[in-house]
Amino acid sequence: MIEITPIASTRSRWGEGPVWWNNSLYYVDIEGHRVHRFTPSDNSESSWEIGQRVGTVVPRESGCLLIAGDQGIAFLDEETGTLTPIADPEPDKPDNRFNDGKCSPDGRFFAGTISLIKKTGDAKLYRLDPDLTLHEAFGPVTNSNGIVWSPDGLTVYYIDTPRAEVLAFDYDNGHLRNLRTAFSTAAIPASPDGMAIDENGNLWIAFCHGACVVCFDPMTGEILRRIDLPCLETTACAFGGPDLADLYVTTGIHKTEVEEHAGRLFIIRGLGVKGLPAHAFAG
Repeated sequence: MIEITPIASTRSRWGEGPVWWNNSLYYVDIEGHRVHRFTPSDNSESSWEIGQRVGTVVPRESGCLLIAGDQGIAFLDEETGTLTPIADPEPDKPDNRFNDGKCSPDGRFFAGTISLIKKTGDAKLYRLDPDLTLHEAFGPVTNSNGIVWSPDGLTVYYIDTPRAEVLAFDYDNGHLRNLRTAFSTAAIPASPDGMAIDENGNLWIAFCHGACVVCFDPMTGEILRRIDLPCLETTACAFGGPDLADLYVTTGIHKTEVEEHAGRLFIIRGLGVKGLPAHAFAG
């Protein structure tokens, strides 16, 4: 039986970007300018004020965290809260910021920007290599969102939200090749947002403005499961827990609707499937 439970005391203005690492869930509050950490073993919570909108957080193999936001990409020291800037590819675009991002199996960081004024094609997906050089990975896009790698690491699935589809690429040593449409998400009348992948290679997509997480077979586009949540702004998801069998879901606060648990972190138990381990940045 599936159980959907709001957890942690933190209420984000716009929660996003969850990633499970070292027995804790890290995620961001974009509009609250904060990175959060929730450790379910003792229900402890920590947070860091970033001083800017922050779109994503990922772990680093050598310690500390990597974040991306309004002012580009930076390291975040968990002990001191210090930010160390790395790169800002779009300083001339005040209406753009970094949005979602994740690390590849070979330790590269992929994160894309979003046009906050919805200017079509004004954003890009970037790749940060372990030597801290930044490269354009794909574009143009408008609202860069979920990105995951297949269990064998050979395929990348990627969401540019306004397209209402999931794109697929062959993954080749940091390069995205052979672009194609994996499947359409148009059957769900909402915006595809953050995404996770399970051990079977199926994709779990959070639908912003849609109050749900939907599982798709990426080979056929068939909807395998739909989990409804009590928050319209269901933003992103990640598998976690000791055996990666729990699905954590971030949410945001709707502009007009009043919802009891909006902005809370949720845990979904009893799905009967496990996720894949997260990858860390190798630089």
